[in-house]
Amino acid sequence: MSAPFKRSSAKHHVDEHLEELARLADTAGAIVVGTLTQQLDRPHSATYLGSGKVEELKLRIQELGATLVIFDDELTPAQGKNVELMVHTRVMDRAELILDIFATRARSSEARMQVELAQLEYMLPRLTRMWTHLEKMRGGIGMRGPGETQLETDRRLIQHRIRVLKERLADVERAREIQRQQRQSHYRVALVGYTNAGKSSVLRALAADGEVFVEDRLFATLDPLTREVDIGDGYTVLLTDTVGFIRKLPHHLVASFRATLAEAREADLLLHVIDSSHPAWEEHRDVVDGVLAELGLSGRPLLYVMNKMDAVPADMVDAVRARVANLMPNSLFVSAVEPGGLDPLRDELRESLKRQRPVLEVRVPASNGRLIAEIHRDGEVLEQTNEDDTIVLRARLDERSIGRIRQAGARVVVTKGVTRAVSSGAALDTLGTSAHTVPLP
Repeated sequence: MSAPFKRSSAKHHVDEHLEELARLADTAGAIVVGTLTQQLDRPHSATYLGSGKVEELKLRIQELGATLVIFDDELTPAQGKNVELMVHTRVMDRAELILDIFATRARSSEARMQVELAQLEYMLPRLTRMWTHLEKMRGGIGMRGPGETQLETDRRLIQHRIRVLKERLADVERAREIQRQQRQSHYRVALVGYTNAGKSSVLRALAADGEVFVEDRLFATLDPLTREVDIGDGYTVLLTDTVGFIRKLPHHLVASFRATLAEAREADLLLHVIDSSHPAWEEHRDVVDGVLAELGLSGRPLLYVMNKMDAVPADMVDAVRARVANLMPNSLFVSAVEPGGLDPLRDELRESLKRQRPVLEVRVPASNGRLIAEIHRDGEVLEQTNEDDTIVLRARLDERSIGRIRQAGARVVVTKGVTRAVSSGAALDTLGTSAHTVPLP
């Protein structure tokens, strides 16, 4: 059931939005038997739809034998209750459907707690409608019936459970914060994007890990997954796949998944993966950008990655590239399934990491061949010269390597760039910085 507003751009995308709703229903295990649309000036306060359309809906339900009505928009508790009473059929809105999918897809204890919290917060103002068997026992003033008493008891139980879940998720967030601190010396990259844009496929291909779960369905994965990825020239990054976004994502769900999305908040770079073969990729991009802004991530370094270029019709490739170049210059065009299809992304990650690492002058006693070999192994040596009994190397190194070689007796001088170690007051010498200096958080 879709009801786009008149004079809005939504009415031009009704078929596409209903198709997406049908895919959500399929993911949840429902079989779609029919659709119904209405253009509205504004939602009816009592039933969302106009009275005539509600009657039409009732007749369609009887004709098709439907047992469930799914609205593409979020209904108020009163609207959902009123429509159910009028059509004598269970009514579900888009938010409830997405929450139901998340409940079946959650695997880790953290994801299950996050989904349960979102479901309880959604359910709390809707208890009277969702548990209609209690309404038959209502009493009047001075004669409060057991049904009303049970509703109040249920509300208290749900409110208590919400408090418990929030406390447990706060503990999870503290544990995650410790893990993130331990990974601060790594270059961290987070994949974000619309659901089914191919984020997991990108992670699977880059990490060469066949155990990364991939499925052509909405919200195939909910739990964040991090892998160390080799991007060439001895460089590696920590790449994290995050939960996908979708149009009209329930705000309770966004709030509940803040702990998980903190992985994106702490990343050095966000990769916004877009399904370039989808006809509504521009709308998907806007949805994701909106959610990122809501989460306070709009200011993070971000790179648009146009995925699934292999699925773009041959006669549309040039048009897609031109449109992307106009809207989002410097975007990457990749394919997670074609051989070499992710090479542009791998190259860009390597260059991005290099821009974040300082160029160092490292002086090592010529007799310490083991330390010199370690620098060649763990870093990128740009130049090596001899000065008497000292080997002088110009190299890029990560912070862990910098600390290790200094402890081994090497003298390290920053010639370009600023490291976290410098900003935190560590004893690194600095010869000066260039216009390419990139302070790290």
